Amino acid sequence: MTRNSKLLFISVFTILLGFLIFVLWDNDRIKVVQQDIIIDHLPDELDGFQILQITDLHEREFGTNQTRLLQIINSLDYDIIVFTGDMLDHRESTNFQPFYAVLEGIEHKENMLVVSGNADPPSYQFKPKFGKSEYVKGIEKREATFLESITTIEKNGKRVHFVNFELSIIQDTNQIGMVNGSFQEPNASNEQYNRYQKKLWEEMIHGDAIRSEDMVIALNHFPIPDMRIDYIESDPTTTWPNIDLIIAGHYHGGQIRLPFFGALFIPEPWYEPHSFFPPTNRVKGLWEYKGTKQFVSAGLGTSDAIPFLKFRLFNPPEVNVLTLRKP
Repeated sequence: MTRNSKLLFISVFTILLGFLIFVLWDNDRIKVVQQDIIIDHLPDELDGFQILQITDLHEREFGTNQTRLLQIINSLDYDIIVFTGDMLDHRESTNFQPFYAVLEGIEHKENMLVVSGNADPPSYQFKPKFGKSEYVKGIEKREATFLESITTIEKNGKRVHFVNFELSIIQDTNQIGMVNGSFQEPNASNEQYNRYQKKLWEEMIHGDAIRSEDMVIALNHFPIPDMRIDYIESDPTTTWPNIDLIIAGHYHGGQIRLPFFGALFIPEPWYEPHSFFPPTNRVKGLWEYKGTKQFVSAGLGTSDAIPFLKFRLFNPPEVNVLTLRKP
């Protein structure tokens, strides 16, 4: 090997090693992303209302018993913490502890809400009898609320309602488990499951009346693309709810991102061709469509939507502090 060849080899090796070290470091750090969200009719009493969003953990562990993640969570101020799904890595997983360790270590437990994602275990069991799954029972045992329909919290005498998005769009309870574009529970046609979901729908629609000055925030694992919003509005079996903000995850910010270009891929069947090269302003962060604001977090973990790319690139793990503001 000539001297020039050796220098070239050493240079390439050094660059590759440096890049590998950067990727490992970038995948293991946690960013706190702050986002102000302007709500036109926000009451003065709710100006500064803060929501901490955690999403897409995918069984990642940040220190023993999540010490590094918990150090960040417990250092932040918030009125409510929401977990928007994919805390586990696949539907059959029983490795609940990485997520349970987070719930157990949170110091400010007064308001904690959880919705499931497509990689989480089923929320309900059907045998030997219908009921909440062991995964959900474990969540509730650790003082979090599994958001099935609507949960209301108050601050300074004003109310903020958090609703389950997929249930909130149903116009006719006969369509429960049949809404196009919704992720459905296994055995969603089960008679007991449908009866239970109808009861939840009634609770959401006819329960504690939502006043005009109240804030309504929908939680969902999946973002709602513009074309799905159009579809929901046009479908006679669904209705677009009167909500101020949607909070979601799922996309991982594109997981693999390139400088000056953005995400190469997101797992979104509503986009073509096959979710490659998605719209740059619809991958993560805040956007608005037809008067409804939506915030999508890049989350903490990695998915295997593309199996050989199970890492993040130029896209570090993040938690999000969303602050409601008056104009």
